[in-house]
Amino acid sequence: MRYPEFLAPGGRIGFIAPSFGCSTEPYRSAFGAALEHFHAMGYQTVLGPNCYAEEGIGKSSTPKACGAEINDFFLHDRADVILSCGGGETMCEDLPFTDFEAIAKAKPRWFMGYSDNTNLTFTLPTLCDTAAVYGPCASSFGMQPLHESLEDAFAVLTGSKHVFTNYKGWEKESLKDEEHPFAPYNITEAYGMTVLDRSGRTSNDGSVSFSGRLIGGCLDCLVTLCGTRFDRAAAFAERYREDGILWFLEACDLNPMSFRRALWQLKEAGWFRHAGGFIFGRPMHFGEEFMGMGFDDAAADVLGDLNVPILLNADLGHLPPMMPFISGAVAKVEARDGAMALQTLLI
Repeated sequence: MRYPEFLAPGGRIGFIAPSFGCSTEPYRSAFGAALEHFHAMGYQTVLGPNCYAEEGIGKSSTPKACGAEINDFFLHDRADVILSCGGGETMCEDLPFTDFEAIAKAKPRWFMGYSDNTNLTFTLPTLCDTAAVYGPCASSFGMQPLHESLEDAFAVLTGSKHVFTNYKGWEKESLKDEEHPFAPYNITEAYGMTVLDRSGRTSNDGSVSFSGRLIGGCLDCLVTLCGTRFDRAAAFAERYREDGILWFLEACDLNPMSFRRALWQLKEAGWFRHAGGFIFGRPMHFGEEFMGMGFDDAAADVLGDLNVPILLNADLGHLPPMMPFISGAVAKVEARDGAMALQTLLI
């Protein structure tokens, strides 16, 4: 696995929009505040041509233009690290225009984003053996005050922190809108995580430890990639089978039944071979049931026979805050008394 150099003081932070850009409110104002925040920290910022574009369907621009922006920032010395402007809907269409073969040979650079950005945070490790960060997009750094999870995500890019723990609470309903673009996370819900042991049952003492090489992202995107020419997940699992594969997964638009079907599909496609454990984030449709079945039930039913630990409703995904996950890195996970610690090892 290739690990990029960390962001040095005064370094250059690049911004691209392979999914949605920051052309509309509240994202435009929040992005502007994020740029000011990075400037105040002494960093330089470099914006790609699509950051404020609104010419695409489900993303900032055309697939060809978005692919060109990706290639430009990864293959040339534009910036030291790269952040995505935002999530979106159709970033998968950029992939045919992304030169993964050249990126695999070029100097590695940290890329951070989540949701639709799974199309890069997943393919960079699986296609290019290059680690990436599944973490917040650029405009989130415009909130005032900054939540500690944003500080943790930035600490990954600078290499100043390698152990992360869960946060005290989470946001069910956001206060961020056109009139309040700088609103911080609206933390109203207490942190609560379910631990399933290797038998697929709730652990008696609520504790479990496991490790493996991290891979994953937004399940909505992953199931779209499955079976395409960009799907080398099974080969990745085989390549790193001695480490064991630690899957981190979350869902956006999926309901409990489509979530169940997606897990079944990836399992049958061989993705979960050599799995050493699973970490599931809170789904966007948290608490929803379908024919009496919830998300936790679906995960336990489909994955229970793998006999590996499963953590449910961790700080990951679309209901913030989220812990940063280095896709491609080895991680050690400790879950005890409803709390979680994640240590990443760049090996």
